[in-house]
Amino acid sequence: MTTASSLKRQKASSKQIVERVMNIIFFVCGITSILFVAVITLYMLISGIPAIREVGIAQFLFGTVWAPTASDPSFGILPMILCSIVGTLGSVLIGVPLGVLTAAFICYMAPKKLEPLLTSAIELLAGIPSVVFGLVGAIVLVPLVGKLFHLSSGSTLLSAVLVLSVMILPTIVSVTITSLKAVPEEYTHGSLALGGTDTTTIFKMNLPAAKSGIITGIVLGVGRAIGETMAIIMVSGNVANMPDLFKSARFLTTGIVSEMGYAAGLHREALFSIGLVLFIFIFLINLLLTRILKKDSSHQ
Repeated sequence: MTTASSLKRQKASSKQIVERVMNIIFFVCGITSILFVAVITLYMLISGIPAIREVGIAQFLFGTVWAPTASDPSFGILPMILCSIVGTLGSVLIGVPLGVLTAAFICYMAPKKLEPLLTSAIELLAGIPSVVFGLVGAIVLVPLVGKLFHLSSGSTLLSAVLVLSVMILPTIVSVTITSLKAVPEEYTHGSLALGGTDTTTIFKMNLPAAKSGIITGIVLGVGRAIGETMAIIMVSGNVANMPDLFKSARFLTTGIVSEMGYAAGLHREALFSIGLVLFIFIFLINLLLTRILKKDSSHQ
């Protein structure tokens, strides 16, 4: 009896030690993540504020001319800000309905033998590097846009929007599929039992029930669209124009990448300031969407 009780105490003591060690590991990981975010935020502020102070916040944010290497340099980034907003919104307007409908088809309408194949294709699409999307866009999409709209060059904001729409699809489809499969089957059976059609059940019952997960997928898709660089720089023309679907465009991300290699002095500091603006831009969008998610979950 003594031996058995001793063994039990040893096992209990071992479990407590393991629990404490795991709690410490989780705590360290959480603190490390917070520290990384804090360090990045501090670095962006320290690097980005000097140029904004020197140029002037109004001139920097609302100026329409970006000419950092001119004899009389100008550092207005309003065209880049607006192109980033229009490009992101355009990709969301195209990609979200297409992604949600694709997920609904895979979950509820596709033949069971076809479902694994479609899911694998979506996962494969998610793993394709962005440079490949840009390469295909430059070879196929850009000439097609130029030909369809009779443009001298198809490297336009429209091409960037279309490429971004395709790039955010895998994220939206995958998250939406997961959310729809988490909806209890009783919802579907109850709707059908009350006389609802398959289409009515999907749009009136299942999709609203999975709304929180769908919004999460949209948040992730927006994050990818805002932060994308390589594919955009290959299809957009990379010229700082005010937003026009049929003209070349430069996003905040492409503005940093295209000039960082040779920038110096105030020019280089201004690129860090663009990074700060992009950082704040992404933070505000994530904050807004997070509040929408919390509001939605509180009503359920």
